[in-house]
Amino acid sequence: MGGVRDVQIRYKKLFINNEFVDAVSKKTFPVINPTNGQVIAEVAEADKEDVDIAVAAAKAAFARGSEWRTMDASERGKLINNLADLMLRDISDLAALETLNNGKPFEDALFDVHCAIDVLRYYAGYCDKIHGNTIPSDGEFFTLTRKEPIGVVGQIIPWNYPILMLVWKWAPALAAGCTIILKPAEQTPLTALVMAALSREAGFRKGVINVLPGYGPTAGAAICLHNDVRKIAFTGSTEIGHLILEYAAKSNLKSVGLELGGKSPLVIFDDADVDEAVEIAHNAIFANHGQNCCAGSRTFVQAGIYDEFVQKAAEKASARKVGDPFESGIQQGPQIDKPSLDKVLRMIEAGKNEGAQLEAGGSQIGEEGFFVQPTVFSNVTDDMTIAREEIFGPVQSILKFETLDEVIERANDTPYGLASGVVTKNINNALVFSQAVEAGSVWVNCYDAITPQTPFGGYKKSGFGRDLGEDALKEYLHIKTISIKVPTKN
Repeated sequence: MGGVRDVQIRYKKLFINNEFVDAVSKKTFPVINPTNGQVIAEVAEADKEDVDIAVAAAKAAFARGSEWRTMDASERGKLINNLADLMLRDISDLAALETLNNGKPFEDALFDVHCAIDVLRYYAGYCDKIHGNTIPSDGEFFTLTRKEPIGVVGQIIPWNYPILMLVWKWAPALAAGCTIILKPAEQTPLTALVMAALSREAGFRKGVINVLPGYGPTAGAAICLHNDVRKIAFTGSTEIGHLILEYAAKSNLKSVGLELGGKSPLVIFDDADVDEAVEIAHNAIFANHGQNCCAGSRTFVQAGIYDEFVQKAAEKASARKVGDPFESGIQQGPQIDKPSLDKVLRMIEAGKNEGAQLEAGGSQIGEEGFFVQPTVFSNVTDDMTIAREEIFGPVQSILKFETLDEVIERANDTPYGLASGVVTKNINNALVFSQAVEAGSVWVNCYDAITPQTPFGGYKKSGFGRDLGEDALKEYLHIKTISIKVPTKN
């Protein structure tokens, strides 16, 4: 891919109050290239002291009478569009840096950046359309509501879609008029720092956007415990979601939005076109190397087509191209880091030991980097580890079912409820399943159909609150009711 491999890493410091600065402690931490395991940069490591400085800057930017607070809503929209324009200008560089740091194929990284630009444009158009109502309340009152920004928000994002998750959080918060403290995942801070630089170039005022690379137990905890942070928006593991709720309770009872783990069912009925179903299921689990919170990681296939489906699914997984993510045609790069690789390999061994039938893959690839074969198991039962726990890797577990009622019960037999899918030509099956499944998204004859307009979030231990769509704006707004006494008699 020519020059895209020659990625320049220009930004390695914290971004606070529109300036790149060293951490107070002067500490740094290594950022690893998952393709070869080598260090590609040393990045400033934020700690509590840095969080305090950044929150003070964000609080000042949000203060009554500040330039950000008094700016016309339409002007906020122009700034968000400016940021989208700059991303489009630098799209190749952003995608290349994402590939270097995250390991996803370059074409996939380009797609992610395009999607992020679309999200920014969507919310830019919303800025001057956020408004309250007048209410015909009882009594001698003229009543109206205002929608006001919640204030300083802390945003903590994962490593699997670094630039996309950043924009999912930034765009609605900025449209609402909030100020931001963002902590990117320690594995993938590089594109977040470039986005910080682009936000300054786009014209965002001092303190509106702050980016603090660092670790969860230090920088992340400090953000969550800070009494001047009014909201936490988090995407990541269910385990950390529990901690964030504790931190919110221990501090100022700040608002919390959580998008957490999943063990999403994809149900394929025997009236489906098998080849089409295999394609949908393959992409549902293997996209982004299986590192996807809403991955279709439990593939339920009706008995009538089960054997044919398994054979074709194994063949498709075996043909998947794994390798250098900068090479054209590569479909799967490395897992993000060695702990993630080790977890996937442990899960594969658990599948073998608990009696699942290995149909494809099952091993690490090479000794350099964190590559694993696309893996398919058949004869998976609901009690197996690979059917119960989130793997977060390229492992397809295929389970057999007989009836609609049975598969609904089994699909819901999980603590998670992020996403789900159904493939069928029977509209009744599709409607019944869509209404009965306990999940925040249901995709019919497709999977991962996520757009800027469609709210995304979970049920149960997959969290609460929503990203994307109009609903995401509500996560960053207070509703204020104003009642004015107006006598109706002289």
